[in-house]
Amino acid sequence: MKIPKFAEVARGARFDVRPLQVMVPVISIVIALGIGVLIIASTGASVLGAIDAFWDGMAGSDFNIGASLNRAISLALVGLGFIFAGRANLTNVGGEGQIAMGGMFATAAALHGAGDLPLGLAFVVPLIVGTAAGALWGGLAGFLKAARGTNEVISTLLLSFIALPLVYWSVESFHLLRKPISDLSSLPESPEIPDTTKLPLLFPDNGSPLHIGLLIAAVAVVAVWLVLKHSPLGVRLRAVGLNATASRRAGMRTSLHVVLAMTVSGGFGGLAGAIMILGQQFYLTSDFSSGYGFDGLVVGLLSRGSAAGVVIGALLFGFLRSGSINMEISANVPSAVVLICQGLIVIIIAGSTILTNRKASR
Repeated sequence: MKIPKFAEVARGARFDVRPLQVMVPVISIVIALGIGVLIIASTGASVLGAIDAFWDGMAGSDFNIGASLNRAISLALVGLGFIFAGRANLTNVGGEGQIAMGGMFATAAALHGAGDLPLGLAFVVPLIVGTAAGALWGGLAGFLKAARGTNEVISTLLLSFIALPLVYWSVESFHLLRKPISDLSSLPESPEIPDTTKLPLLFPDNGSPLHIGLLIAAVAVVAVWLVLKHSPLGVRLRAVGLNATASRRAGMRTSLHVVLAMTVSGGFGGLAGAIMILGQQFYLTSDFSSGYGFDGLVVGLLSRGSAAGVVIGALLFGFLRSGSINMEISANVPSAVVLICQGLIVIIIAGSTILTNRKASR
């Protein structure tokens, strides 16, 4: 059995940045968007009209830029959770379920008492409650991994299939979160949260929906970077991920670190769900997460464990999502075209990584 040199672990991974590593993501984006243009042309729609609608949806106004950044915030938080767990060689694919739990409990807190709290606690408390709910959901998978050896990929995925029906149940049940049926609305959804619980806007005067979630995400990025790269906890997580047996023999509590990594990872997902409710949607629906957990997972995968990479990927996917929505509305081009482009980006980058690793091993 090979025992890692902990001095080497403490220095962290040193990646040799080659031009290819920089060019591959750029080339993959160009290729994917080019194929997207061809798909649009094959449908008979106006390519120029679709591109114009796509750009307008991404950055055509202060409102659209703010909305795109708000979407990127949630994706970045899920991506940060993914790389935090990945530091301990754990794979959290349950972002969708953790978002669902965070959004549901944040809504409950906002509707039942938090709105009357003073000094900004009206929105801070729901954020904390949502984060705690996501942390609990991620920590449960970590506990199963540490106590029973359950594969965290399976447990986080299956926990998502529990969380999503719980959200549906909460908005279907009048004794939980569903608002009363009226002539104006009979859809299964919660009442709108009080204004005091909504996240304050950063630029209210220019009509931008961008809220202080941007600052929260920025702090989270810096915190994750510091913890993973420049703290004893980051060293211990990396050691556990490299060789749990050697870490245990060195006196480390590997089970505790596994649970901790998954708890923090889930907490980021729960925070993302809380921000989506308090900053964007303002009421809970059964499908409010809209695939953000899976997109955030892809952001985390493409970042290769880098907090800066998470930011870049989140911005890319956030703006792509905004553009696709407007393109479908304004140009009658299915938003699935952008999903295809996203998939192509992932395939090209993943394929290049496999080829690069094989070449390096030879």
